[in-house]
Amino acid sequence: MERKTAHHFEQELLNIFDQFVHGDIDRRGFLDRASKFAVGGVTAGMLLDMLNPQFAAAQQVPKDDKRLKAEYVEYPSPQGNTGKTKGYLVRPANATGKLPAIVVIHENRGLNPHIEDIARRLALDGFMTLAPDALAALGGYPGDEDKARALFPQLDAAKTREDFVAATNWLKGRPDATGKVGAVGFCWGGAMVNILATRVPDLAAGVPFYGTAPAAEDVARIKSPLLVHYAGNDERVNATRAPFEAALKAANVPYEMHVYEGAQHGFNNDTTPRFDAAAAKLAWSRTVDFFKKHLA
Repeated sequence: MERKTAHHFEQELLNIFDQFVHGDIDRRGFLDRASKFAVGGVTAGMLLDMLNPQFAAAQQVPKDDKRLKAEYVEYPSPQGNTGKTKGYLVRPANATGKLPAIVVIHENRGLNPHIEDIARRLALDGFMTLAPDALAALGGYPGDEDKARALFPQLDAAKTREDFVAATNWLKGRPDATGKVGAVGFCWGGAMVNILATRVPDLAAGVPFYGTAPAAEDVARIKSPLLVHYAGNDERVNATRAPFEAALKAANVPYEMHVYEGAQHGFNNDTTPRFDAAAAKLAWSRTVDFFKKHLA
């Protein structure tokens, strides 16, 4: 079957799907509102299946790639009953010296196969990567996007932020790391990168993809260089873009900001039809170059 792209769907339907993905409407709400687009024997449920991620089809780096050493790890959490949280650590298998490191932060579904693949892609570029799972506090990514999306509102937001700060500091302090740590995140993870930049003064580089901005008063605490990616067709997130840029300028934060016109929110995620190959290729090359520059 032909793989669908955003151009196969009406923008209104893509907007409804975005509302569903971000918890503004539930599954029934999506199906009800999407029914007007269900024509020619296609049901609203089929539309949802078309829009949902196809992890296997988009995987670029296999889990057992011999060029990499990948493992699930535990590291200290500053809060919680266990005192630990979990993530996915990936390193080049042939690395002999200390490595620059990157925290890879997922969307609002936890550590799914796509984000693990992103961690492996960056590791092939010579970085040590750690992809934390915010859902570790609730048993971890459940293997199902709808279940993961339903779990997210149950997270303790304050504890989750502290766990990502802890992940950054744990990675920075590893004996096989150089001590220079960057962060990249997508959607919810992009917003978390922005938060980390306000919380970790020596974050060496931050790359938020289509993430909402932190509070303007917090931007003044950012010391990290930022590379900020936005989709052109992303009204919800882009509402925070101009105030964010104004606050960055006022605080003299070093930043680059790029808007990929015509691209949808989630354009870098190659498991869904919202993927935009041209925008993703350009944004990714900029991202890798940015990390190589600032984590060297």
